[in-house]
Amino acid sequence: MRKSKAALLLASAMLMSCAGAENSVEENIRKAVEPRLGEGVKIDSVKATPYAGLYEIRVGDEIRYTDKTGSYLIVGHVFNLKTSEDLTQARIDDINKIKFSDLPLELALKTVKGNGKRVIAVFEDPNCGYCKRFRQQALKDVDNVTVYTFMYNILSPDSVVKSKNIWCSADRNKAWDEWMISGKAAPAAPANCTAPNEQVLALGQKLRVNGTPAIFFADGSRIPGAIDLQTLESKFSSIKQ
Repeated sequence: MRKSKAALLLASAMLMSCAGAENSVEENIRKAVEPRLGEGVKIDSVKATPYAGLYEIRVGDEIRYTDKTGSYLIVGHVFNLKTSEDLTQARIDDINKIKFSDLPLELALKTVKGNGKRVIAVFEDPNCGYCKRFRQQALKDVDNVTVYTFMYNILSPDSVVKSKNIWCSADRNKAWDEWMISGKAAPAAPANCTAPNEQVLALGQKLRVNGTPAIFFADGSRIPGAIDLQTLESKFSSIKQ
């Protein structure tokens, strides 16, 4: 049976009313919560969740929760007890995904091992101990991978100098490995050589890279921190080619 024009108009009006009410709730939450998050802190989004009547508040890559009145703030992760899934972490991972093909790979060192079919981009600081561990315990032995290394200088002014010296070396990749794995410093860069330190720093800040190493995969996902070879291989296996 066809619905009458009046019925269709009524249904449309009801949907618009519901959408308007939801938007009103989200705006009210924003007005109630944002001033209490600290000076200069801005809420990027407010959205209803499918669980427990909670609303998700996103600030950058951080997730918080509140009720529909914005009276309470919940800091922590929500888990699905039936599946043990960390729902909050899944959202954070989704927020942090990038489009790998948009990375300015010309600003990175490039190393190809084996057939090079598997691809990662790594943000590393030359003074980062965890980065050196990742090189020594995972990247040193992994095969069939292309590694793009962005020298991301966030630990000390000396990091900038070391990165420039490595970038300006005759063999950048060799100079980087010698420093990160063997502790052999690269020679001083020629005065007329420039390195993309500032561009890489801006890129990392744009991608919200807050620590090193930060590993990005072809599917846009990331893993922060040093991981071992087994974890790296497991991640590769989970990515659909």
